[in-house]
Parts: sequence; C-alpha cells; structure tokens
Amino acid sequence: MPTDTEDAAINAGIAQDADNPELTDRELRAMVPAQRATPALAAAKRVRGAQQAPVKMPVSIRLDRDLIDRLKADGPGWQKRANDMLRVATGLVN
Repeated sequence: MPTDTEDAAINAGIAQDADNPELTDRELRAMVPAQRATPALAAAKRVRGAQQAPVKMPVSIRLDRDLIDRLKADGPGWQKRANDMLRVATGLVN
C-alpha cells in the first residue's frame, strides 16, 4: 500500500491529467458490465486470422533452470531470443 505521501502524489497526478479525469460517483453508478452494454460484441466469436509469417512449431524441451532464468532475466521476448540464439548456433543465420 502506498504511504500517505505517495497517495497524495498519485492523487495530485490524477487531478492534473486532463485527458483522463477521475470518474465521478455519478459516472461510476451509471456503469454497466460490457456484456450488458454491448451484447452483440460480447457474444461474437473471436477467431485468430491467418498467419502472416511461417508458423512456428510448439515443442517441449527440457533445459537447465539457470539457463531459463538467464533468458527470462532480460524480460519479455525471451523465447524469441532463445530461438534467435539457436538459429545462430546451428548456422541458419549469421
């Protein structure tokens, strides 16, 4: 939980943001669930479009925990980075 000082700073930032004003009690009471506000959209079946690039194949491989931890340490995208490293290591890419 934020301290009182941090909370005051957060609220001051909210008050200064003209593009995203804090919701009023009236606006909060008027809110309805998205399924009720747009039932057709909520009921629409979502389908992934055709792949634009070659489809990657999901695989299961056992790797050392320290290796995975190191790859993940650089943040999101660790699987792509591992893929790129394997391409270089196997000579598929220079």
